[in-house]
Amino acid sequence: MKKYLIVSALILFLLNGCKAASVSADEHDAPKDNNDELWTPQYMTENFKRVGGTEISPCGEWIAFTISEARTEGEKSDFLTHIHLVKSDGSVQFQLTRGDESASNPKWSPDGKYISFTSSRGNDGNQIWMINPKGGEAWQITQAEGSVSQYKWSNSGDHIAFTMVDPPSEEQKRKRREREDVNVEGEDLNFSHLYVFEVDPKSYEPADIQRLTKGEFHIGRFDWSPDDKTIAFDHRPRPEYQYWPETSISTVPADSGAVNKLIDLGGSDSNPLYSPDGKRIAFTTDRGNVRWPGYEVIKVKNLDDGSMFRLGKTHDDEPRMVSWSPDGNEIFFWELHKTSIDLFAMPVEDEEAQYRQITSGPGQFSGFSLSADASKMAAIHQNFDQAPDIIVSATEDFNPSRLTNINDSYEQTEIAKAEVIRYESFDGKIIEAPLIYPLDYEEGKQYPVLLHVHGGPTGVYRETYVATPGVYPLQKFAAEGYFVLRPNFRGSGGYGKDFRFANVSDWGFGDLQDMKAGLDKLIEEGKVDPDKQAIMGWSYGGYMSSFAITQTDRFKASMVGAGVTNLISMTGTSDIPGFLPDYFESEYWENYERHQRHSAIFNVENITTPTLILHPEEDVRVPISQGYELYVALKRLGVDTKMATYPRQPHGIREPKFIIDAAERQLDWLKKYIKEE
Repeated sequence: MKKYLIVSALILFLLNGCKAASVSADEHDAPKDNNDELWTPQYMTENFKRVGGTEISPCGEWIAFTISEARTEGEKSDFLTHIHLVKSDGSVQFQLTRGDESASNPKWSPDGKYISFTSSRGNDGNQIWMINPKGGEAWQITQAEGSVSQYKWSNSGDHIAFTMVDPPSEEQKRKRREREDVNVEGEDLNFSHLYVFEVDPKSYEPADIQRLTKGEFHIGRFDWSPDDKTIAFDHRPRPEYQYWPETSISTVPADSGAVNKLIDLGGSDSNPLYSPDGKRIAFTTDRGNVRWPGYEVIKVKNLDDGSMFRLGKTHDDEPRMVSWSPDGNEIFFWELHKTSIDLFAMPVEDEEAQYRQITSGPGQFSGFSLSADASKMAAIHQNFDQAPDIIVSATEDFNPSRLTNINDSYEQTEIAKAEVIRYESFDGKIIEAPLIYPLDYEEGKQYPVLLHVHGGPTGVYRETYVATPGVYPLQKFAAEGYFVLRPNFRGSGGYGKDFRFANVSDWGFGDLQDMKAGLDKLIEEGKVDPDKQAIMGWSYGGYMSSFAITQTDRFKASMVGAGVTNLISMTGTSDIPGFLPDYFESEYWENYERHQRHSAIFNVENITTPTLILHPEEDVRVPISQGYELYVALKRLGVDTKMATYPRQPHGIREPKFIIDAAERQLDWLKKYIKEE
């Protein structure tokens, strides 16, 4: 079998389980030449290194993580991802995998001797690979016909289970070959199912894969029981995302057998986690109250008597579980927390129990992982002026140490000043908003402002690194002399269930007032020129960028990214047809007036604002027809407009060259209608 050289033989790194000898870290790669112009989208995209989630070793001495770098040379337009290792005392850091194809999803074996990962190198889809971290070659351990999705080691380290979408059947292949592959909606579906194989680190031969489940249900997350005899998994009846509310939890013997439904509360019951003693399962549930804005709690089921109880209330009512504590007394979870993400621990008691917050301080944490004894945690941390890096800390006494400096050669100048401002909206609600200042800001001078609207609408703007590249290059906007206001308006995540539900049946009105109140505050303070305001955003931000300009002419330019413009046609063409009927509490045919009142298209005659429209061509969440409806209407109305579409892209733009293009188009649009005007 062909093997791939992953680690240089020059790295003499002796690792036996979790014991390692110190060696010198690799030298940083030489920085690329800076472009002549400061903070261009091309410079930012091509030079910034994106950091992936952490995977701390069982003993807590090593942390695996990924770094992704853009490739834009010639015909390439993608991100190359590889796995890196850093010792938890920061003394050693090096790149573990190499090559022209990405390696991601690193996981330590339970004994800490091996790292598994997924890669498509030499295959049509992702397969599982293994590497000994002390050096040498990686070897492929699965040759599944399809592409591996999620995977997890058994507690003993003897087996690995994974999910995979069913590959095309022989009949489906025949129909494609013979041009008989008619697509009938809801038929000939391919489901995600569970597979398992035995791990033999001494063998380089592909593993014998055993299928555990089959049938018309689609598996998501899963967990091994402590004795490795059973696997619990969540599943929905069909693969389409619209069926996520119908999620139940079942079990299957890890060596094959009948599937047994364990939990079905009538809505979304997901993410099962066995307790360390195997007597209980924790899971998140909406308790049958299915709502798109989201409202979930943690519940625990006793596997002996079948009883269930709810744990305490969390900050945002949207917990995402990480693991049980080894003694079974707490459950670790992360959650949006205003302008941050934090790690918490919830006592396994009744619903009166109070959680404890583990991470704290300015900035944002993400990508959490815990050592086997949960005494040590790793995460990614960033703040407004510091790029994402790996941190490590004890869980009982949070005092993080920053282990890496991944983007040490990236910054061209100082990072623009940013802060979280708080202000009162029209009805007394307190709104928080990250505010980015112009790079050359001078007190007493007025500047143009960009209102940046997040997606969701349950998204939230956090304390993230200002110079992160993307479709919206914030540091470049600052360098061009703009304020950027990023309000967490009603409907945003991070502020609890009631705040998240506050824009139900009210898109474009109460939330728009929240945003305008922030702009008015900046104008009143003398920071912003009232005649130089623009609006931009993606998804829900695109919705607002199209709808707001039907309600006000205060914006001199609008940039609509993958925006919902017609609530009626969106319902009939999106892959989540239940989304808008839930938010607007009716089907459109039951209340045409409500859906029309909140749609840009049915108010389009009020638009005079020059509008740039950006839309991915393969977007099934907000189909490209939404962009075309607005574009055609504006052209016929004589409003200055331009539309750019991006081939192969889903709801977000993934290819680096297209990210650069979208950013540059928006800068040009602003230059024309804000700066030149």
